[in-house]
Amino acid sequence: MTVALRRSWAKDLDAATLYELLKLRVEVFVVEQATPYPELDGRDLLAETRHFWLESPEGVVISTLRLMEEHPGGHKAFRIGRVCTKRADRGHGHTARLLQAALAEVGDHPCHINAQTYLEEMYGRHGFVREGEEFLDDGIPHVAMVKP
Repeated sequence: MTVALRRSWAKDLDAATLYELLKLRVEVFVVEQATPYPELDGRDLLAETRHFWLESPEGVVISTLRLMEEHPGGHKAFRIGRVCTKRADRGHGHTARLLQAALAEVGDHPCHINAQTYLEEMYGRHGFVREGEEFLDDGIPHVAMVKP
């Protein structure tokens, strides 16, 4: 199946697309992982937030991530979050494709991610290294990682 890579600044997202991105995230993080948490965190529509997703030829969102620009201490950095793929579409390199697209925009700036611990090795293949000890985020083990 050929899937199309899409990217949009938050301000340019139409309501239907935003709905589909949020629907997938709730499907994976809230329903599948049985972790009720506040999915709508106020960061999806910030001016410096970018959304990346893959959609099927039928226009169905099958994988997504969110890239946020941050300025800790006045220095430009990025944070990747809300990375997920529909269960039926996993194992086809979709996450890697989205990460490559997002990291191309990050360039030489640092990029952070709070990764589910079992995905540490996968993110490591994209240049991320662990920062600190494992922690629980909504009851799921995570590790902070950075791509310096």
